[in-house]
Amino acid sequence: MRREGGDVTIIGTLLMMHRSLQAAEVLAAEGIEAEVIDPRSLVPFDWNLVAESVKKTGRLVVVEESPKRNGIGAEIAATIAEDLLEHLISPVRRVAAPDTPAPFSPPMERYYIPDAARIVRAVRELMEF
Repeated sequence: MRREGGDVTIIGTLLMMHRSLQAAEVLAAEGIEAEVIDPRSLVPFDWNLVAESVKKTGRLVVVEESPKRNGIGAEIAATIAEDLLEHLISPVRRVAAPDTPAPFSPPMERYYIPDAARIVRAVRELMEF
């Protein structure tokens, strides 16, 4: 657990954890308290920590640097939807790279990799439910 909050759970690994923390600061200024989880490893994965957080917040945003389809974010979202659907206030939201090959150009790479602003937008959309 990198940051505690009660409105939404954000899970991010590696660089996405840092961007999730940046987004949480922006959201806090708006009165939205985000709980940020850094799983630190994918195997083993701390499902209990995630479950406790989702039960508390009722909302989940999964952030990953890889493409949206078939990544760890999809696995986390599917597992939470299967096991904790009754605790969710809104659908699980994923923020990820587009389903395209990673670009070589640095400006395009900045667009490709999710940033704090994209995370903030996803959380704001969830808060409307």
